[in-house]
Amino acid sequence: MSANSASPETEAEAEKPSGSGFRIPGVPFWVQIVAGLVLGVLLGWLTRSQDIDWLYTTLDKVGHIFVQLLKLAVAPLVFFAIMVSITNLRKVNNAARLAGRTLLWFMITSLIAVAIGLAIGLITNPGSGTGLTPKDGAKPEHAGSWLDFLTGIIPTDVITPFTELNVLQIVFMAAVAGIAALQLGERAKPILTLSESVLELLQKALWWVIRLAPIGTVGLIGYAIADYGWDLLGKYATFTADVYIGCAIVLFGVYPLLLATVAKVSPLQFFKGAWPAIQLGFVSRSSVGTMPVTQKVTERLGVPKEYASFAVPFGATTKMDGCAAIYPALAAIFIAQIFDVQLGIGDYILIAFVSVIGSAATAGLTGATVMLTLTLSTLGLPLEGVGLLLAIDPILDMMRTATNVAGQAMVPVLVAAREKILDHDAYNSASASPVDEVSVSDAERKVTLPVPA
Repeated sequence: MSANSASPETEAEAEKPSGSGFRIPGVPFWVQIVAGLVLGVLLGWLTRSQDIDWLYTTLDKVGHIFVQLLKLAVAPLVFFAIMVSITNLRKVNNAARLAGRTLLWFMITSLIAVAIGLAIGLITNPGSGTGLTPKDGAKPEHAGSWLDFLTGIIPTDVITPFTELNVLQIVFMAAVAGIAALQLGERAKPILTLSESVLELLQKALWWVIRLAPIGTVGLIGYAIADYGWDLLGKYATFTADVYIGCAIVLFGVYPLLLATVAKVSPLQFFKGAWPAIQLGFVSRSSVGTMPVTQKVTERLGVPKEYASFAVPFGATTKMDGCAAIYPALAAIFIAQIFDVQLGIGDYILIAFVSVIGSAATAGLTGATVMLTLTLSTLGLPLEGVGLLLAIDPILDMMRTATNVAGQAMVPVLVAAREKILDHDAYNSASASPVDEVSVSDAERKVTLPVPA
């Protein structure tokens, strides 16, 4: 369903059940997500208060299976999405300019986000009064460093990155394959056709998983409440509030301001069109798992398909304002206060540098653990501090990922508007109706991009 062809009839049809989905008849998908959140909280509270073991196990398994289904598609999806997105740049006028502007705005918004995170941390002192001590921490099993980051990009073989889900190495191989295909030209056409077909197949299968998001929400939220309880939340109340407030400022303050002043489009219309991806990111806690939805809503907002198919996959693996900017800035201040380490202006500059340059490290693992260890090791802070935050991480990751996903859709809209290739009619008519699976007509649609002025 394209944005400029949406009608009351087609939107109503989108709410009807189909053989390819699991949507409850007559209930909008966003309502199902909210219902899953509420039910998950209630079941989690009931499980913890009544000590119901079988319900605790059930919630754990339901949430675990949903996440595993998402992870199952991550490795091949990233590879073929990045490879196809790079080769699609051959259809775009001024491809190098678009790619450069996209990367530039990724960096600008990351710098703004980390500045907000630092400001909130310095004002609220999240590590003070928690009752936590260095003994409560523990070193993580996997720690990031700049040497590991630089040398770890290149895989030792082509199989291990897929089996160990090293997304950064998969991105590297996909980029190499895509550039090689561009150099080969027409001789690479058969492999490109096959890659596009495989990508469509993966997206189709992932849509089935996405339809299970309301059920997965019940398990993930319910298990978090049952396992951690409200007492734990109390110890991290200031830090949790800081992360949510920081992400909210970026999500509902910085992004709308950029859309209104730089892109000169309606921020409310952006959220209306992008909401299906933002809410799925909040629930799934996976930018890559949400990527097909993010790309679809970006196209519905008037971004040309050829450019969106490059910018969104690229952003899903590198554009992390929540996980790689706000969170490590706040976490570094939090951990420094727990371990009684004084941070100076030079340390804050280092945090900003790591956030802007090293955000691709978040592609290595689900969540922000790699980025956090990279930040701590750069500052010389104890890595045991990571253990202090692991328990609360799932609750923080929801808001972080929602912010990530919003940014991954916002930057292509901003760049397309600046380069005068944004379809404003499509943008202004984009609806908040659920994004249905990619149709053949959408996949085959070709868009001729004008040369930017």
